[in-house]
Amino acid sequence: MRRSAFIAFAILTVVAASLGAQEGGPQRPARANPAEAAAKAAASERGRALFKQNCAVCHGDDATGGRGPDLIRSSLVRHDKNGDLVGPVVTGGRPDKGMPPFPFSDAQVSDLLAFFNTQLELFDLHSRFAPYPNDIPAERLATGSVAAGKAYFDAHCSSCHSPTGDLAHVASKYNPPDLEVRFLYPSAGNPATAVVTDSSGKTFEGTLLLNDGFNVAISDKDGWYHSWPAKSVKTAVHDPLAAHEVLLDKYSDADMHNLFTFLETLK
Repeated sequence: MRRSAFIAFAILTVVAASLGAQEGGPQRPARANPAEAAAKAAASERGRALFKQNCAVCHGDDATGGRGPDLIRSSLVRHDKNGDLVGPVVTGGRPDKGMPPFPFSDAQVSDLLAFFNTQLELFDLHSRFAPYPNDIPAERLATGSVAAGKAYFDAHCSSCHSPTGDLAHVASKYNPPDLEVRFLYPSAGNPATAVVTDSSGKTFEGTLLLNDGFNVAISDKDGWYHSWPAKSVKTAVHDPLAAHEVLLDKYSDADMHNLFTFLETLK
């Protein structure tokens, strides 16, 4: 009886394995091409050297952020396809955020992307089994003065923000690295709006979609799209993030450390 049961089990096992192979079941993963793997590693190392020389001072040696934003969490970096998103930012810069342009060649941008991809793979693998590597303890970032940070906040931020209002418990909502990035580079939760007056005196109001010096475009409250040549209309823009962009050019290192240290107390 035991022998019959064993034979039946063996037959079923062989049949199941055969069906799995026929129906595209799990297969042994193909070995990586050694030449391709070596080329990828070499490109990543060239990108690492390029990044360390030009970018690490703001984005950290491992691209997890510092004075500049965390590139491992960056939606732009993660959605890039062969440099279509990262390339224009690197070579064109972001003057409004204090990032200068870098005259990198296409090959250098490709190497930089290879380094980013290596970092993404590393940190995504790490975060499956442990906290995100950039979850730096607050005490390592909060190195300023709470009193000086509060004084700076009262002088420059209190007209729009309140520690007991919109920023109440903000330090409990975000981990320290995210909190630092958010106060330096706040997301556009409230988009810029504009009131446009045409040559006849008629006004239009809505979300600002374009204002590049050549054309102005808005989407009104009903969702209708309107656009004009910039020279033919008067445009009054209200951008809730404009003050942050101004401050970004004025922050000293001490200001940033002090302000972050104060914000970290808002538990």
